[in-house]
Amino acid sequence: MLSAFLVLLLAGASGAATPDWPSWGGPNGNFVVNGKGLPRTFADSPPKQVWQRSLGDGYSSIVSDGALLYTMYRRGSEEVVVAIDPANGTTKWEYAYEAIFQPGMVMENGPGPHATPLIFSDYVYTIGVLGRMHALERKTGKVVWRKDLFKHFPANSSMVHGFAVSPIACKNTIVVKLGEQGHAIVALNPKDGSLIWEKQNFSYTGSTPMLIDVDGQDQLVTTFNGVVVGLDPNNGELLWSHPPQGGTLDRARSNIPGYIISTPLWGPGNLLFTSSAGGGGASVLHLVQSGGKTKVDELWYNNFMRVHHSNAIRLGDYVYGSSGDSGPSPMTAVDVRTGKVAWRERTFGKVNLVVADGKVIVLDEGGDLARVTLSPEGMNVRWRVPLMQGNAWTAPALVGTKLYVRDRRTMVALDLR
Repeated sequence: MLSAFLVLLLAGASGAATPDWPSWGGPNGNFVVNGKGLPRTFADSPPKQVWQRSLGDGYSSIVSDGALLYTMYRRGSEEVVVAIDPANGTTKWEYAYEAIFQPGMVMENGPGPHATPLIFSDYVYTIGVLGRMHALERKTGKVVWRKDLFKHFPANSSMVHGFAVSPIACKNTIVVKLGEQGHAIVALNPKDGSLIWEKQNFSYTGSTPMLIDVDGQDQLVTTFNGVVVGLDPNNGELLWSHPPQGGTLDRARSNIPGYIISTPLWGPGNLLFTSSAGGGGASVLHLVQSGGKTKVDELWYNNFMRVHHSNAIRLGDYVYGSSGDSGPSPMTAVDVRTGKVAWRERTFGKVNLVVADGKVIVLDEGGDLARVTLSPEGMNVRWRVPLMQGNAWTAPALVGTKLYVRDRRTMVALDLR
């Protein structure tokens, strides 16, 4: 069956080249790229800065189609979608629209935008903190269509902190996770924004869905409050949930108010890793599919790995990521098959990670960039440089040897050759 990457490839049948970093998590949705074609000395020494430019507030990640970079930021009462020349950082086009906060919104950690754009075929798709979605022509910024998601799908509790889920491409549709009764997740027509399907009754959480292949069957996997689900990407029908609908766990995890923001990790052995902060903890599910039926077994659960709003990566049989809530978040290594913690390391604050050709790049929330070697035995820091000013909570994007990094003030392009 098609991976998420190949779905994007086929969607570009109009002749456009395959995007280099098309969406949240990169080409494979897991912040790992194969590194094909990279020079042998890639990331062996601290990178050279290619350019730096100012950028307004926001946590939206950067995406690339090879020709332009795209992201979002806030300027006063407006949200802005911007296309940037990767050669020199200059603005190629901008599209701005009014986005005044609503009564009751809590934005103490920044005004957003939070969601990452999606490149799909000839358009770039964006969603702001108020749930206002736009499809824009990649080359010109011309609006193709717009949709007020909270108006079309009302009673959405994500309005409190601002919408944060990134749209993804799935089965020639644009999938958006919204939460609430009847439209916890929806699929839209990429050409005009019309509704293709809306399903499920789960409450909103900020984690972005992902498309996986379970023994030959494509499944749309995501987390809601205390529940992990697998959905049919063709129609949104529920294939499985954990805990089962109507069921409970001994720990009553369905009632834990965890901050489920981090995207799940899918990897070899049909193992699905999920984690959240705020008491949620981490677990690994083993999925086996036959004849359209999926058997779900929980291999382990513990509260020792609590990934908050950063990402985690899997290398071999270990998952690595920052574990913590609003306080200290030491880098933690956990055995994906047993849940046993191999080590904790406080060298960095909360980090986001990107991997190419097995080489791990770390961006610390304080703004330090580093290359590290991760193994079950520990972490070795190869180099570390101060780069950003702080609150560097946005995951970097890697396009070839170029790394694109932002915080809430600045955007930087680096060459890792």
